[in-house]
Amino acid sequence: MSYLNHGSFGAVPVGVQRAQQRLRDEIEANPHKFYTQGMLDRVIHTRRHIASFLGADPDGSALVPNTTAAVSTVLQSVRLESADEVLLTDHGYGAVALAARRQCRRAGATARTVALPLSASAGEVVGRVRAALRPGKTKLLIIDQIASATAAIFPVREIAAAAREHEIPVLVDAAHVPGMLPVDVSDVGADFWVGNLHKWAFAPRGTALLAVAPAWRRKIEPLIVSWEQEQGFPMSVEYHGTVDYTPWLAAPAGLFTLRTLGWEAVRAHNAALVAYGQRVVGAALGVAPDELPQPADPEVAMRVIPLPSGLASTAPEAIALRLHISDKLATETAVNAWGGRGLLRLSAQVYNRPDEYDRLAERLPPLLAGYQR
Repeated sequence: MSYLNHGSFGAVPVGVQRAQQRLRDEIEANPHKFYTQGMLDRVIHTRRHIASFLGADPDGSALVPNTTAAVSTVLQSVRLESADEVLLTDHGYGAVALAARRQCRRAGATARTVALPLSASAGEVVGRVRAALRPGKTKLLIIDQIASATAAIFPVREIAAAAREHEIPVLVDAAHVPGMLPVDVSDVGADFWVGNLHKWAFAPRGTALLAVAPAWRRKIEPLIVSWEQEQGFPMSVEYHGTVDYTPWLAAPAGLFTLRTLGWEAVRAHNAALVAYGQRVVGAALGVAPDELPQPADPEVAMRVIPLPSGLASTAPEAIALRLHISDKLATETAVNAWGGRGLLRLSAQVYNRPDEYDRLAERLPPLLAGYQR
């Protein structure tokens, strides 16, 4: 099996798995002691470690299970009213859009989407988002830092500054950023920023960090009311009773692994390899080099290749094709429908090799030819 889809669920290094298992063993040896003697202090220590890695304020950040949980927390805390709207982009993650629409339905508000061409420059993106803002009506702007479906990178710092001119809060969905790209969350200037550690930072699945600007911290309403409710953010968001905290507590082992490998070396390897994969698979599918979407940051570890017209143009079709590729070629990729066109998304990580992309380039065209018939 060739695993060219690290971006979806990550892959936990063996050393990190072992660190998590030691924590699980500790729980089972004495659950009462684990949960009642020092566990909260360990969560705080872990949060500070992760926040430091991301350049976030540890006192204004909270560990959460994933980006979508953080998005729902923010949407609940913004307190939408009937005249309000949430502004999204057409690159947004599907579950995030669903969460926004649900919250808008409950409040009688509106979820609106602004289209951003895949070929748009950073300046064009900022201009389109700025033009779509409606001061006094737009209650929240949700923007990706790295889009999941398209692997596009957006200038979130400039976008946050544009929204701030109209006092419109911004939520940055940075699910793919931690471990892939360097980031200074405090410098982004967003009201809310959330990134997963279990994708590119080698943490166990179920680990993310939500950073909140000072003006919003007292307004955050956790999705689950716990014994730490009166403590306020961040502890009211982090504590969920007897859930499994071992992914969070083992996350620093993932960052240690990343540093041991050499983070700059990992980023350089991944970026060069995924660029190679995009090039060879794109050429095999007959996609001209100038038609291959290029990232705004060359260190990105995911790239997309447009599929032949009419193939995987809807979400169900994209899922079916991904499963077909997995079954017939023993290769895991991501296939997304975006803008009426199917996009094949490739990832690269330290365990991948060039020959895996060569093999996909050789075997995918005949598979698609037969699949189309």
